[in-house]
Amino acid sequence: MTGKPVRSDARENRRRILEVARDAFAQSGDTSLNEIAKRAGVGPGTLYRHFPTRESLVLVVYRHEIEDLAALAPALLGTHPPLEALRLWLDRVARYGQLKYGAAEVIHAATTAGMEDETYALVIAAIKQLLAAGSDAELLRPDIDPDDFLLLISFLWRIDPATGGEARAARMLDLVMEGLLARD
Repeated sequence: MTGKPVRSDARENRRRILEVARDAFAQSGDTSLNEIAKRAGVGPGTLYRHFPTRESLVLVVYRHEIEDLAALAPALLGTHPPLEALRLWLDRVARYGQLKYGAAEVIHAATTAGMEDETYALVIAAIKQLLAAGSDAELLRPDIDPDDFLLLISFLWRIDPATGGEARAARMLDLVMEGLLARD
């Protein structure tokens, strides 16, 4: 970074571009950058100043989603009982799954091993917190491995949001939650 402060309008443009891009990519991974600029209310030049390539935009959206997911776990645990916090977090993961479904090819093609490792670690840390809280409260099975759990919920980014994906994800998450519960 150059140390030069970023103007507030430039920060707002970037924020708006990211918000619009996230929604657009969740609907269709084929959304053009010009369409994203139009929906964000900025010119194409503004979008390209912030994100010179499609891949750079997708990766920043992806990173923001992962960081938000990781930060959400402790926030939910601070305001909800463990099972409710886990389910709310999983609902958010399902919304993230829509983004990944729409932009999966770009994410897989553009992510480097280092970024994959970093984002994976953030998600695993969030999962560990949520599972530990449920296990400590004797509500969840104590033998749930966070890596296995992530693999289990990976179906969320394989559900096409255009074909009733939200309802299907909710039904499948009900099954996941049932399987996690501690049994007497």
